[in-house]
Amino acid sequence: MTSSKSNGTAAASACGTDEPRSGPGQIVLVFQGGGALGAYQTGVYQALHEAGVEPDWIIGTSIGAINASLIAGNEPARRLPALEEFWRRMAHKSPWSLDFGWPQLGQTLAYWQTLGSGIPGFFEPNPLAFLGPHIPLGSDRAGYYSTAPLERTLNELVDFSLINRCKPRLTVGAANVRTSQMRYFDGRDGEIGVRHIMASGALPPAFPAVRIDGELYWDGGILSNTPTEVVFEDVPRRNSLIFAVHMWNPMGPEPSTIWDVLHRQKDIQYSSRVASHIARQQHQHRLRHVINALVRHIPEKARASAEVQDLAEYGCLTQMHVVRLLAPRLDNEDQTKDVDFSPAGIRRRWDAGYAMARRALARAPWQGEYDPLEGVILHELAEPGLASNLPTSTVPVQRTQPSPVATPLLRTG
Repeated sequence: MTSSKSNGTAAASACGTDEPRSGPGQIVLVFQGGGALGAYQTGVYQALHEAGVEPDWIIGTSIGAINASLIAGNEPARRLPALEEFWRRMAHKSPWSLDFGWPQLGQTLAYWQTLGSGIPGFFEPNPLAFLGPHIPLGSDRAGYYSTAPLERTLNELVDFSLINRCKPRLTVGAANVRTSQMRYFDGRDGEIGVRHIMASGALPPAFPAVRIDGELYWDGGILSNTPTEVVFEDVPRRNSLIFAVHMWNPMGPEPSTIWDVLHRQKDIQYSSRVASHIARQQHQHRLRHVINALVRHIPEKARASAEVQDLAEYGCLTQMHVVRLLAPRLDNEDQTKDVDFSPAGIRRRWDAGYAMARRALARAPWQGEYDPLEGVILHELAEPGLASNLPTSTVPVQRTQPSPVATPLLRTG
């Protein structure tokens, strides 16, 4: 556990001085990495935006970092248009529309077409990389594709001066190639530019590492694809309502084909041990609350001693509500889903995220009275009828009536 005595520097920094808004505390969005699956995140944001729920802090990895930068790097009125324009550019139309009685054939052919030609505005083949595995490319170009098109796209659609105002605060995760340590670039601690976003999405061996301050970084998803720990470990901690947008399913059926194996392997790898991580955080935060409760039973004279005060600082009274928005399985989905940049695939995932977030807002499960010893309370919103292995709260809840959510127009096309 981290002592609150270390809070001084962080509390005095640009993003740590404002008191959290009324209600459940600061609003936090956490976006996983997942390539084309990131369209689901944009649907979630659309629903929140139309309901007037604007984030104080956005944390993202890989495509999650890209979506986060598009939100943080535009004024509120321009955020949805920027997201729509980005995903319009990502939409990759393929001539492979016939399935010959096997619905997955067309998307498999489109998958190989994408790998062969890239996606305009995102990545393009690096011809030298295909000449052989031992061709010297240089550390900054050692990847099968170049992401120079993505850099141009982000510079056109993202205003990094807005990001560095830190309203909302932006944090993106990347993996240090040399040390294998996770690095979170945080607008509270220094300026964030296009290379930080690029580094967070530099998935090897497809994309080359990105150099920042002399160090090379790869996609943060290879170490932690679900960067919720940043909120739990923030200094100072705050009451938070966290919308954790998960696109990889930790639960799934037993695979019976090689294609099924590849699909299930990706889900397990990129769901990033969500269940054990949440359970650990729930335990740690409960202990912090227990410390606070125990201190109240210490006689006032003893409580005033420096030793007791030092120990008491390990306690914490913050409460964090984690609303987990798990992307549903779509028909004919397989291990190529994260490279499915077809217009139809993007649209279906966008709509699914929109519908899931609307359900969450209508239910508002974070409203009500909870056991004061509970520091992390998980609210599970998953595909209807889908089992979960996440440790949802068992605390008795006195729910209040959720606030009504206006029904916005669904976007089409």
